[in-house]
Order: sequence, then structure tokens, then C-alpha cells
Amino acid sequence: MMEREAGLSPADKQYLHDQVRAVIEARLRGEKGPDDIPASPVLKEKRGAFVTLKKHGELRGCIGYIEAYKPLYLTIREMARAAAFNDPRFPPLTAEEWPAVEVEISVLSPLREIDDPELIEVGRHGILLRNDPYSGVLLPQVAVEYGWNREEFLEHTCMKAGLAGDCWRRPGTRIFIFSAEIF
Repeated sequence: MMEREAGLSPADKQYLHDQVRAVIEARLRGEKGPDDIPASPVLKEKRGAFVTLKKHGELRGCIGYIEAYKPLYLTIREMARAAAFNDPRFPPLTAEEWPAVEVEISVLSPLREIDDPELIEVGRHGILLRNDPYSGVLLPQVAVEYGWNREEFLEHTCMKAGLAGDCWRRPGTRIFIFSAEIF
């Protein structure tokens, strides 16, 4: 079974990028932000998504929903605010920083649980590992950015969950994969 692609048109992608910018700029000005409802039915589908902010090529914030909880356009608005102002790894974004920030959006396919780690394709799949009560997720582009192979990708996902790097080999660890349309 193949992961479902996001199916976003160029206009959908532009709308989502514009939403990220509008939400962050409104917050920086102390204003409310957009509340329109898009015409595109794809943007109204419940989808998982991440908003990643980079400043001079370095991570400045990244927050998202791995699973679909809300319509995509609402998820993007919420994650834009969270990535800019609530990522616990960084102080809230300032108006002075904003012009130097690049926006990346990752719209996710539904999760698919796998039994065989060999099914993971580096560069195509992201990983969610669960070993209750711990879980960790890494987006598909992370392994590519760091030049990791499949095993290194699994190890780093384990460590992101706060577990030993070999947790993916242990009984009780569940592995889920997903793809992402990144723009």
C-alpha cells in the first residue's frame, strides 16, 4: 500500500504559505490573524502537518501534528503560531528576526504501521516510533539533511523519543511511516 500524496495544487501551497506569514505577522503586530475559510476542498481535509522556521539556514522553530486532528488550513495556522512563539527549544520569534526567517511546510500522509524496518525509504518516509509511554518523530527531510542511512534514522528517532538508540529492535516498539509533501 502506497502512502497517499497530499494532492496540493500550486494555489493550495501558496495559500498555506500566505497563511503562515499572515498568522505570524498578525501576532507580531498584536492583531488577530486570518479567519477566512478557503475554497479548496483539499485544504479542508483533516491532515497532519508541520511548520518549520529556519533563520539563516538554522532551525528556528518546528511544530506540527503527526496525525490529522483538524482541517489542514486550521492546522497550518495553529502550527505557524506554535513554531514561531511556542517551540520550547527557542525564545518567541521577534519582529526583528522575522525578515530573515524562511518557512517550510510539510503536509503528511496518514500513518502506516510496519513490521519490517527494511520498508523505510530514506528521503521518502518519516518515522514515528512508539514504545509507551515514549514516542519520537522525525520528518523525511531530516535523514537527508544529515546524510543518515536507514539504521541511523531509526536510531535518531529512538533518541528523539528519549530511548536508547536501538529501541527500534526491541519488542514493544511500534514503527509507523509516513510521507510528506514539503514546500
